[in-house]
Amino acid sequence: MVIEKSRALYDQVYEILREGIINLKYHPGSFLTEASVAEELQVSRMPVRVAIRKLENEGWLIADFRKKIKVRDITAKDVKEIYQLRKILEITALRTIFEKNLTWEYSFKLEEIVVRIRAAQHDPYQWELHDTEFHMEIVKVLDNERINRIYKNNQDELIRIGIFCEKPQAHVQDIIDGLYEFIKGMRDKDYDKAFDILNREHIIAGEDMAIAKLSCPSVKTN
Repeated sequence: MVIEKSRALYDQVYEILREGIINLKYHPGSFLTEASVAEELQVSRMPVRVAIRKLENEGWLIADFRKKIKVRDITAKDVKEIYQLRKILEITALRTIFEKNLTWEYSFKLEEIVVRIRAAQHDPYQWELHDTEFHMEIVKVLDNERINRIYKNNQDELIRIGIFCEKPQAHVQDIIDGLYEFIKGMRDKDYDKAFDILNREHIIAGEDMAIAKLSCPSVKTN
């Protein structure tokens, strides 16, 4: 861990732990201790304690009665709730883009993000980060800061779920190809095509893949 003297140490520990939870360095259901984290990061236990409390408050970590600290599991309920929210927000936003005749403008905004998605296709964390950025850009058309905050709060969980699914490279390429078809549908003002790709290939398929992964006998579920 490289310490930045201009920043609070507990903030740096917090960011490292949070990213480690999201990118599955700390796997769902695994346990941490203040001592193990302090040793790993070569810092004292006090900033670790503060960072852990903050992550507990955000729901990423759970302290049990034995004072063990558990990385929150990914559950089928989590997946269903997050994808239900995605469907409500993203389909509403897509319809708004078409109704306001913003398809041409948004096609270029989204294409820029697809370039980043394609470049990151061999880095699961960066790929999922840019993939969620793509969908966040769609939701922004609603021009609602409360909705943006809700979606942003789910973005990191979506990244974690996406990495957890361990998408095969062929599936990643299919998604990228589908994104370009989605953009073409927007430019052609073909709502049905854009809707089908967004709903079927991203929302329904994403939820199904996560549920299937959780259903594997080797994967612990709640």
